[in-house]
Amino acid sequence: MELVKQISVFVENASGKLAKITGILAEAGINIRALCIADTVDFGILRMIVPEPDKAEKILLNHDVMVKSTQVIAVEISDKPAGLNKALSLLREGGVALEYLYAFATRQEDTAYVIMKTDDTEAAVRVLTEGGVRVLSEKEVYAL
Repeated sequence: MELVKQISVFVENASGKLAKITGILAEAGINIRALCIADTVDFGILRMIVPEPDKAEKILLNHDVMVKSTQVIAVEISDKPAGLNKALSLLREGGVALEYLYAFATRQEDTAYVIMKTDDTEAAVRVLTEGGVRVLSEKEVYAL
């Protein structure tokens, strides 16, 4: 099964806190390939795809940053109307619930990439693959 390691960082919702985290990664030479932030009044969750997730996690922990890793699915979709709908419809028809998703930009024309977290990763990969949606490996994602 092709999965990608995502790191999630809990960030206090205060000025400069996000810059501190991105600064730690920048100093370590770690590039952020994709990210999303979900926030509440007091804190946010920064979800990131980085080429060296184990290294990033260790460095952040060494800086007393609360971090957790999760396995997610990366898929390639057509960058045109209904491109995302195809993948989401396959999940719905396969009985797989989507917990969250976010897209990321690349230099590829006519192609978009989406990170997905579902309630059943194995079933999600199966229905997406059987439905003609390409699931990317970690190596492919980090090279984009």
